Amino acid sequence: MEDHHTIRFPRSLVDPATVVAGDFLCGPMDSLYLLVFCLLAGVLLQRVPAFPANAAHTLNQYVLYAPLPALALYHIPEISGGPELLYPIAVAWICFLVSWLFFGSLRRIFGWSHKLTGCLVLCAGLGNTSFIGFPVIEAAYGREALGTALLVDQPGSFVVLSTLGLVVATIYSRQRADAITMARKILLFPPFIGFMVAVLMNVFDLHFGDGVRGGLLRIGNSVTPVALLAVGLQLRFKKRSKHWGFLGLGLVFKLLLAPALIFLLYVVILGGSGTAVRVSVMESAMAPMITAAILATSHGLKPRLANMMVGVGIPVSLLTMVLWYLVLEWY
Repeated sequence: MEDHHTIRFPRSLVDPATVVAGDFLCGPMDSLYLLVFCLLAGVLLQRVPAFPANAAHTLNQYVLYAPLPALALYHIPEISGGPELLYPIAVAWICFLVSWLFFGSLRRIFGWSHKLTGCLVLCAGLGNTSFIGFPVIEAAYGREALGTALLVDQPGSFVVLSTLGLVVATIYSRQRADAITMARKILLFPPFIGFMVAVLMNVFDLHFGDGVRGGLLRIGNSVTPVALLAVGLQLRFKKRSKHWGFLGLGLVFKLLLAPALIFLLYVVILGGSGTAVRVSVMESAMAPMITAAILATSHGLKPRLANMMVGVGIPVSLLTMVLWYLVLEWY
């Protein structure tokens, strides 16, 4: 992948009025402030007796049924490009499959429970490639790099969550998982329905009008504040918690081992260079995906650990991403 391999998007996808302001609500720093605010708000609302006890579950369901499909319908019909798109798209698929293999192997060696393994596969295998990823990529490589970041997120992380992520959540929650049931569950999963409709629109060159796209964007924008509020509502720390060791292992994989794998494959083995490769490596180093934690929580896969992965992983990732940025600059 050399610099002359360009990824072309319609102007609306890389225009700061739609991507930057739309997906982050404002500038890169504002999105990080919003992230901290929503997490803290959720933690504080735990102490409000009048706040519904099942609020986190309701918010989790909202995220899966409304903003995630809306984001797919907003972005995917506008994507265009050639074979070079496979590099950023493949990042999420590679990281998730390796996570499944890694933690699945550890389960067999150490006798971990299915729920623990499923939680780690989901939360360490999928990164926050949009809300954290986009502002970081814009700050590091400029707005023109957002096209590559979008590919890592939408046909990458988003589709992995809607397909393999749902398979893992079903299998490790010990739900019925025969082929017919699994296929039905995927096909009826709202984010996957939104994705398939969006892909068909892309294939047949169909596009929503500006008014509809604006509505989809507004709905999609609610995913991060609502999801982070739900995480904060469930975020609890105990000094003697048995989760600390697994939290550390999950974050080591997500923040260090996964990006090291992408760096080794894309830069060292394939000899890739240029912004697209740097963005791919940086996106692989993002904190655990918020909606992956929601999927784990909704299937009963160690909800406390899943929320700790997000709550601790986000601030820690801001430090490890600096490390990866320097590695890419020095190599």
